[in-house]
Amino acid sequence: MMSFVLRRPGQSAILLLIMSVLVFAGMYVISDPVAVMAGEDATQADRQALAAALGLDRPLPVQYLTFLGNILRGDFGTSFVYGRPVLDLIFERLPATLEVVFLAMVLGLAFGIPMGIYSGLNRKKPATKLISMVTTIGYSIPNFWQALLFILIFAVWLRVLPATGRGPTTEFLGMQLSLLNPEGLRYMLLPAANLGVALICMQTRLARSGTQEVMYQDYMMFARAKGIAPPRLIGRHLLRNILIPIVTITALELGTLIAFSTVTETVFSWPGIGKLLLDAIYRSDRPVVVAYMILITLMFVLINLVADIIYAILDPRIRYS
Repeated sequence: MMSFVLRRPGQSAILLLIMSVLVFAGMYVISDPVAVMAGEDATQADRQALAAALGLDRPLPVQYLTFLGNILRGDFGTSFVYGRPVLDLIFERLPATLEVVFLAMVLGLAFGIPMGIYSGLNRKKPATKLISMVTTIGYSIPNFWQALLFILIFAVWLRVLPATGRGPTTEFLGMQLSLLNPEGLRYMLLPAANLGVALICMQTRLARSGTQEVMYQDYMMFARAKGIAPPRLIGRHLLRNILIPIVTITALELGTLIAFSTVTETVFSWPGIGKLLLDAIYRSDRPVVVAYMILITLMFVLINLVADIIYAILDPRIRYS
């Protein structure tokens, strides 16, 4: 395990390098930041002066090497649009995304796993058929359409939850969090539920299939024959053995929710990094886009590393050579 963990930094560095090249070149080919920022009324001299000020008048390889050297020093550059260090912008928006993703993950695990285990243990009951139908529908509805339905039902018709914005926050360790503020939590519920529905449906299906497979293994039948109480049977023998695929999907979904919460943050006007990315792409703010993709790639690597370690904790039979 230790050798596996120690090999990961080298693999991660290669992955980050490839990602930075692809994203940097892609942003150069797709759009021209000077044309977007200068406007239609700018003269050619104005555009040349702006390009020189931003360092965009140099060849692309030189721009990339300069950018890469700055990254190695911990400097991801300055935003073309905001005129602020990119890391400041990302870390300013990151808590908003992390807290709504955290609440969505809590909802997904708290509802999905119990419903999946119940469905796996009671395959012929009407409630199981209802759960199966609801999870299929919930997983099939497009995310943006689901968000609009939530706003229509809970904000327009029932008027119990706010539709947009972040609401009041409470400072904790230098971060502004809505999760610790009762009123701010109300603003979080709709975007978190919108992210959590698909996760609930996926966890339910995973837990159900895992339960149906594990329940007929020899060790489970032997445990039942010994007269072990159902709560202990489920908690100690069943749950631990179905958690490995759940941990895998949860790790992937966690990274996906952080990286691609753009639609939810846009619909609910949630000021997270997903909305920052969308604005940066629209306005050709290249340093923000490249830094975002590199940091998200690093986050995926770290999340999957943690998931690999959890595998070995859950199942001692797993070994890495």
